[in-house]
Amino acid sequence: MSRTRTSDVLVVGGGIIGLVTAWRAAQRGLTTAVVDPEPGGGAAQVAAGMLAAVTELHYGEQTLLRLNLESARRYPDFAAELTGVTGLDLGYRQCGTLAVALDADDRAHLRELHALQRQSGLESEWLNGRECRRLEPILAPGVRGGLRVDGDHQIDPRRLARALVVACERAGVVFHRVRAERLTLVRERAAGVRTADGTDLTAGRVVLAAGSMSGQLAGVPDHLLPPVRPVKGQVVRLTVPKRYAPFLNRTVRAVVRGSRVYLVPRENGELVVGATSEELGWDTTVTAGGVYELLRDAHELIPGITELPLTETRAGLRPGSPDNAPLLGPTECEGLLLATGHYRNGVLLTPVTGDVMAHALTTGELPEEARDFTPRRFGAAVLMEQPA
Repeated sequence: MSRTRTSDVLVVGGGIIGLVTAWRAAQRGLTTAVVDPEPGGGAAQVAAGMLAAVTELHYGEQTLLRLNLESARRYPDFAAELTGVTGLDLGYRQCGTLAVALDADDRAHLRELHALQRQSGLESEWLNGRECRRLEPILAPGVRGGLRVDGDHQIDPRRLARALVVACERAGVVFHRVRAERLTLVRERAAGVRTADGTDLTAGRVVLAAGSMSGQLAGVPDHLLPPVRPVKGQVVRLTVPKRYAPFLNRTVRAVVRGSRVYLVPRENGELVVGATSEELGWDTTVTAGGVYELLRDAHELIPGITELPLTETRAGLRPGSPDNAPLLGPTECEGLLLATGHYRNGVLLTPVTGDVMAHALTTGELPEEARDFTPRRFGAAVLMEQPA
């Protein structure tokens, strides 16, 4: 027999976006629950954690840039608050980013990016190859130039996810460690979910925050299914022995033969190298080709990288949307809200997403900074292939 449990807010999805939504909702006095088989899992376990609002700028994404910058602005206070609540170190570092070019084409691309950054009012400094190597002596001699961005920071997403689970628990959030199977509708209003074990979880409002799986929840009306697709990313983790320290002082990014690669050094000696971007549906296989390409491109930047111990290879799924921007807030179905589609900016947008969703849950409206990201901007959902 199914059981019924009631809360003000039920968050479907326990990744960092679902967790921050639940934490902020509970702080506002709402009784809150999260349904997810493994809270703290998902894309955060693969993500590198670059908080790169400036170096992640792409043409046509100036509206998203404003949201990214607002979230980056909130990060220091957010990280301090979360550490204060949990006592956990998040690996938050204000170490900056260096984006470098290895050939003339890459140099021209970086010059164009620098011009776009300056036109957008962003702070970045152009360096020649010698100045880049002065900042990071281990860089290859062939580096032709680069952009120094001190305003881009980093955080460890795994530590962030773990801390958000603890913060939720301390705020009274209830965790249902089971898969949500179907949205429950009562008189065309979202009223909860049926879980895989037959439990009926009822709630005043349901937040769908299931990352790349957000378009897969049964029971959501077809025209309201969020148009979110999985975008595969493979990542390699290396360890920097103490005898090599300091290996890198900041995040280093580049485009090598048309492929983007980044290297993110952690204070604990870990070096994250990523990430591929593959439109392969629900496949999360780590491939020899993907690992080879990452290490090959990283070796072009830093020849000494092949001497480091390889400690992990991993693949995850980013939740991509048609315009690469998140879907935040109420839908046309009463009681159903979305917090998904963050694509490559999920970690960066964690602070602002939590604040936006708490505001929407308590007032029924989106705050000014998030109104361009309403789910209602998409007329009809792009129906996704069901996972195998």
